[in-house]
Amino acid sequence: MVNILNVYTISAFAALGGALFGFDISSMSGVLATEQYKDYFNNPIGYKQGAITGAMAAGSLAGAMSSSVLGDMISRKIAIQLGAVLWIIGAVIQSAAQGSGMLVAGRVISGICVGITSSLVPIYQSEIAPRRIRGRVVSLQQFAVTWGIMIQYFIQYGCSFIKSDASFRIPWAVQAVPAVILFLGLFLFPHSPRWLASKDRWDDALQVLAFLRTSNNDINDPLVLAEFKEIEDQIRYELDEESSSWKELFSKKIRLRVILAATVQIWSQLTGIDILMYYIVYILESANVANTLLASSIQYIINMLFTIPCIIWLDRWGRRPALILGALSMSLWLYLIGGLLAKYGEPNTVKDDSYTWVIRGHRSATLMVMASTYLAVASFAISWGPISWIYPPEIVPLRVRAKAVAIATSANWATNFILGISIPPLLRAIRWKMFFIFGSLNVLAALYVWICAPETKQRTLEEMDEIFEHGDPLWRSLNTHIEGNNRLESMAHAIEKGNVRLYHSLHVRMF
Repeated sequence: MVNILNVYTISAFAALGGALFGFDISSMSGVLATEQYKDYFNNPIGYKQGAITGAMAAGSLAGAMSSSVLGDMISRKIAIQLGAVLWIIGAVIQSAAQGSGMLVAGRVISGICVGITSSLVPIYQSEIAPRRIRGRVVSLQQFAVTWGIMIQYFIQYGCSFIKSDASFRIPWAVQAVPAVILFLGLFLFPHSPRWLASKDRWDDALQVLAFLRTSNNDINDPLVLAEFKEIEDQIRYELDEESSSWKELFSKKIRLRVILAATVQIWSQLTGIDILMYYIVYILESANVANTLLASSIQYIINMLFTIPCIIWLDRWGRRPALILGALSMSLWLYLIGGLLAKYGEPNTVKDDSYTWVIRGHRSATLMVMASTYLAVASFAISWGPISWIYPPEIVPLRVRAKAVAIATSANWATNFILGISIPPLLRAIRWKMFFIFGSLNVLAALYVWICAPETKQRTLEEMDEIFEHGDPLWRSLNTHIEGNNRLESMAHAIEKGNVRLYHSLHVRMF
C-alpha cells in the first residue's frame, strides 16, 4: 500500500520551487499600475517594460539549459537547493534596485533559479510518485505556482498603499523567504530513487522506494521489489546499449518524444496565459475597469481554485482530453475579449498610457471582458497549467530524462521571453487583434494534441516505451489498451513466488 503521506509531503514541499515562479509573476504584475513604480523607474512602457518582465524568462532559459547537467551530476534535490540560493541573491538585488538595469540583473539571477526548479521539480516529483497518482503529485508544482502568485499579489496589493518606494521593495525582499525554507527543508527529504539507481547506489534506491511505498519501510514488499526490478531492468538496458544520452536525444527512437515534450511546453505559452498573468492590469485598464489591482486579485484566486479539480481528477480524466478541451475553451474566451474590444473600444487619447485602445461608456462590455479573462484563466488552470509540467518528464526514459526535460523547459522559457518582451508593444500596436491571434493559436494547440500527444495516465515511467512503440498512431492512444497495464502487479506476484530475481545483491540499512 502506498504511503501517500510521504509522497505528498515531499512533493508538496519540493513544489515550493514552483511557488517561487508564482511570486515572480505577481511581483511584477502587482506593481505595473502603481504610481510609486512608474515614478521611480520613469514610467516604463512598451519595450522597456517588456525587457524588465522578460529578464526573468531570459534567466530561466539559462537555468533550464543548465538543469540537465546539474540534475544528473549533483542530483535533482541538491540542484533545486542551488536554485533556491540563486533566488535569494536575486531577490536581494531586486529589492535594492537603484534603476532599471539593477532590477533586470536581479530578475535574471532569480530567473536562473526558476529555470532550474521548473525543470527539476517535476522530474523529482514524477520519479518519487507511484504511477496511479503521478499526475496528481506533479500537478502540485502548478498548484504551488498559483499559490505563489496569489500570496505575493496580496502582499504587493497591501504594500501599494505605502507612499514610497518601499511599496515595491518590501514585496520583492519577501520573495526570499520561501527560498530559504525550500533550501533548508530539502535536507530532510530523500534523493530520487531513480537517480540513486543511475549512480549505482542500489541499496539506497531500494531503501527510498520502501520508504515511499510502504508504511513500515518494508524492503521485501513485492510491489516495492517489482518497481525496483523495473528500474533495474532499464538501467541495465542503458548500460548494455552504452549510448551517449546527448546523442540518443536526437535518435529516431527518442527524437519524437523530445519534440513532443518541447512543443507541449511551447503551446502552453502560446495559449496566451502570459498576457493574462503578467499584463492583466493593461487588459483591465483597456476595458476601463475602475480598480484594476483589486480586479486582478480575483483572477489569481480563480487561478488557484481551478487548479484543484485538475489535481484531484487528472489521473482519472487523462492528459489528452484536458489539454484539448482546455485549449478550445481558452480560444472561446480570448475570441470574446477581442470581439468586445473591437466592437466597443476606441483609440486612447492619452499618449503615455500602456494601452492605446479603451472601452468607454459600455459598462456591460467592460464586465464581459473582465469575466472572460477570469474564464480564460480558469480554463488554463484546469488543463494546460498543471499538465504542461507533468507531461514532459513522463514521456522520456530515465537515461535522457533530465536532458530532454531541460530542452522542453528551455523551449518554454524561450517562448516566455519572446512573449514577455513583445506583448507590451504589441498591445499598443495591434490592440484587440492580439486576442484573435492567441485564440487561433489555441485552436491549433488542440489540433496538435489530438494528432500528436498520446495518453500517459496510469503508466509507470518505465512503461512509456510501450506507448510510443506499440505501432498504432499516437492519436489513437486515448482508446488504446496496451498489454501490461498490470505489469507491476504481475511482476510482484512473480517475485513473491520466486520466479523473478533481482540482478543486484542488496545490503540495505533500515531507517
